[in-house]
Amino acid sequence: MYVIIWWSLRPLLIQQKHIDNFTMSSTSSIQFIDGALSCTSPFALSYTDPYKKLLIRKHLILLLQNFPSFRPSVEAFTHNNGNIVNLLFAAGELHVSNSTVPINLTIWLHEDYPNTPPIVFVSSNLGSQIQQDHPFVDPSGSTLTPYLQTWLSPPCNLLDLVRNFVKLFSLVHPFNNSSTFASIEPSLVSRRQAMDRLSCGLHYDMMALRTESENDIEYLSTIQAEMVKRVDVTKYMIVKLEAEKRNLKKKVKEMTEEADVVMNWIKAHDHDNISANNIEDVFETADDESQVVLECAAADLAIEDLMYALDKAVEEEVMSFDLYIKQVRSLAREQFFHRAKLVKLNAMRNRLQN
Repeated sequence: MYVIIWWSLRPLLIQQKHIDNFTMSSTSSIQFIDGALSCTSPFALSYTDPYKKLLIRKHLILLLQNFPSFRPSVEAFTHNNGNIVNLLFAAGELHVSNSTVPINLTIWLHEDYPNTPPIVFVSSNLGSQIQQDHPFVDPSGSTLTPYLQTWLSPPCNLLDLVRNFVKLFSLVHPFNNSSTFASIEPSLVSRRQAMDRLSCGLHYDMMALRTESENDIEYLSTIQAEMVKRVDVTKYMIVKLEAEKRNLKKKVKEMTEEADVVMNWIKAHDHDNISANNIEDVFETADDESQVVLECAAADLAIEDLMYALDKAVEEEVMSFDLYIKQVRSLAREQFFHRAKLVKLNAMRNRLQN
């Protein structure tokens, strides 16, 4: 059985001989990886499949050979579900360009690697914070790229993953707000580059759409608050109008009753038999004394109107002044008797009431 396993792993072992031709500075990293993968103590790594261990060794050495700034290490890793496992990881600075700050990258190799993609984190540099709404890195530093989302081994590996990060971060740097989308000849763009650029463009389109939607929601919320206020005002007006409507109905009912009283009075007095000459007959007094008071008051007002007419006649020179004086004296004497009679009647009525 051991012979069969060794023979199946023979191609990988042959490849490892070529990979192990490192400089002396990389020897310690290789020894560290070999020691970690072969450890059987209680602190042993969570990788159990010998074939997968050889793939892990191969991929890590290829990564370290092409990116010497990375160093392997071992540490406990806690998954989101609470499981704690001992994993290998490679950490180092990723240089995208001379004009940008280096990016601290930590690549954890999942216990089911290479079937499951690595877990990659970006650490904030001193004085540099991860930009908000980055298409591939969230504020906590966790990364999610099209390469990781479409991970399939083979052909996916650590070296190509890091190279893909260099291309992605050259488009959108984690610590810079500026994005670079230079036009490239479609025939020169690989499928992976096209997916990365498309994913990045879609992310920023979604951000713009989200911002626009938030602005629309805020505007609609303002309108909603104004509409609620208007609804309250309208309800108050409706309540007031209903109360006024009830009052008007009550007034109409009262006026209808009063109109009925008037109609009954008119029917009872047969106004068709009243001529134009005796229109005063429609008014009735309570007693003879009230009739005398009414006649005296009417005569007094009639004399007053006549004297006013005489004044106008003198002003317009229609009547001579001598005739005017004669008429005014006669009318004043008659008016005096009517007023004296009214005073006497009112005095008698006051004595009777007291």
